[in-house]
Amino acid sequence: MKNIRNFCIIAHIDHGKSTLADRLLEYTNTIAKREMQAQLLDNMDLERERGITIKSHAIQMNYVYNGEEYVLNLIDTPGHVDFSYEVSRSIAACEGALLLVDASQGTEAQTISNLYLALGNDLKIIPVLNKIDLPGAMPEEVKDEMVDLLGCNRDEIIPASGKEGIGIKEILNAVVERIPPPKGNPEAPLQALIFDSVFNSFRGVEVYFRVMNGTIRKGDKVKFFNTNREYNADEIGILRFKQEPKDVISAGDVGYLISGIKSAREVKVGDTITHVSRPSQEAIQGFSDVKPMVFAGIYPVETSEFESLRTSLEKLQLNDAALVWEPETSAALGFGFRCGFLGMLHMEIVQERLEREFGMTVLVTVPSVSFHAFTTRKAMQVVNAPSEMPDPSVLERVEEPFIKAQIITKSEYIGGIMTLCMEKRGILKQQHYLTTERVEMIFEMPLSEMVFDFFDKLKSISRGYASLDYELIGYRQSDMVKLDILLNGNGAKNSAKSSKNCCPANNSRSPSRPPSGPKSWPAKPLVPCAKT
Repeated sequence: MKNIRNFCIIAHIDHGKSTLADRLLEYTNTIAKREMQAQLLDNMDLERERGITIKSHAIQMNYVYNGEEYVLNLIDTPGHVDFSYEVSRSIAACEGALLLVDASQGTEAQTISNLYLALGNDLKIIPVLNKIDLPGAMPEEVKDEMVDLLGCNRDEIIPASGKEGIGIKEILNAVVERIPPPKGNPEAPLQALIFDSVFNSFRGVEVYFRVMNGTIRKGDKVKFFNTNREYNADEIGILRFKQEPKDVISAGDVGYLISGIKSAREVKVGDTITHVSRPSQEAIQGFSDVKPMVFAGIYPVETSEFESLRTSLEKLQLNDAALVWEPETSAALGFGFRCGFLGMLHMEIVQERLEREFGMTVLVTVPSVSFHAFTTRKAMQVVNAPSEMPDPSVLERVEEPFIKAQIITKSEYIGGIMTLCMEKRGILKQQHYLTTERVEMIFEMPLSEMVFDFFDKLKSISRGYASLDYELIGYRQSDMVKLDILLNGNGAKNSAKSSKNCCPANNSRSPSRPPSGPKSWPAKPLVPCAKT
């Protein structure tokens, strides 16, 4: 165990995590040159098309340092705030993290957010100043920011370039020297934390885990702690570029398990794997439950595909634990699912993945947030749509979710950003100058004001410079009313009356009747407007 190192790469979006991971894999000869390609660990088409990391990716490398061979388990993580749940799960499986900062951009909102996440899990932080080869790089100024942020010495910051391969050896040496080896007892009862899973149509559910204590062998009878289901470990192995089967995996290592699990419901990320014959008495503390920010309805285009959509969502949830869903019905769209997402980009990615990976063409309703309605009887009702709002005669108050938004921008854009946030009912709580040029502003504002075009407007005002991070801080009372928009009158009688005057099927002489007479008129009468 003293020669194992588990670490992840964390940074703001587009600060070069995946490119640096490529160079680490190249330097350690984990990947043959003929198999090498840019952003190798981003194996989804969507990730390559958009140039972002959506999923965390684990891979094992071997590195020789001072004559000794070390096993390095690397997890490359996403940078966008919508995929922060992926980052939190990766951090739970590691002892250290490489904190990347772009030498031309400096520290940004998600840099700080991910750093606090790592420090909260007692990870050893290795600061890396990336992209020092860029013409616009400001290495000395950004180093000052990193020293202020981390409280580290300037000598501890490693200058690097993922594109040019600068500083790769120094990073690998620092991983071995600074990150502590994993703790655990290989002789203790088995405790393995499930941090990810994926559905394979030929082999069933593949479970990715980190062994905290004990040893697992091929053919062992294991059980999942929370579901209490038992399985045979048909195949276990380590996660290299391709899965590599092994006979034994011990404490401190990361691996995969295949046991022919057919149902996606049987596997829950954060569960503990243990032996049937010698079980662990307590489960590992899993991950905090995900808190969806944005809600939208997802409905199949064909109503007959409802069950297929359910199965697709179950399989997708295996690989995307941040997705939350439950069945719902709509008068207009029929049977579907109300889904919770971490943000607008997350919602867009889920829709794309349903279409590409499962062949499901779906309709997505307008995104919204959940409100809490309190009645005069002191009962609380969760309101996901305006139609669910209680009658005003029994309504006491309405609470809506508020967030703390952290915005980092150039000082010249403060006025425009402040105006935008005030228009969105935001309250400025704090303003802090990181440098003479860059300022951090913290606002509290309703989540409902952010889910549409806030980020686009923020980027527009700041000419693409400002960065945003946010977290849910709870529900607060707001002045709200339900607005009904009536189409074609109110009630069945009015609708029926008005339909007489606007539907050709109800008129003896309609101006829209074809001149050729009744023969060319459709046999089936048109649907009345009220029903339409």
